[in-house]
Amino acid sequence: MLLTTTENIPGKQYEIIGIAKGSMIQTKNIGRDIGQGLKSMVGGELTTYTQMMNESRAIATKRMVEDAESMGADAIVMVRYNSAAVPAGAAETTVYGTAVKYV
Repeated sequence: MLLTTTENIPGKQYEIIGIAKGSMIQTKNIGRDIGQGLKSMVGGELTTYTQMMNESRAIATKRMVEDAESMGADAIVMVRYNSAAVPAGAAETTVYGTAVKYV
């Protein structure tokens, strides 16, 4: 499955078949929070949060691809990611794009 942030796929003609989407909500770990809270006092990258968000994006992307495949898509164009904080100390990652089928 080809994923691209562009609107066009060079050399390919396709028809739009729908919006493909995937999401993941992940909670923070209390032990992770304590360590990262201390790290935020001195500055630097919050590596465990970076890892958490990378994992969340990977799962959301997998779910988007599965959604597109269920529609019979060959590719997803105009892929976009969004992250937001939600209640209870969790973070949501959403990914969406336009599912297309080659003609």
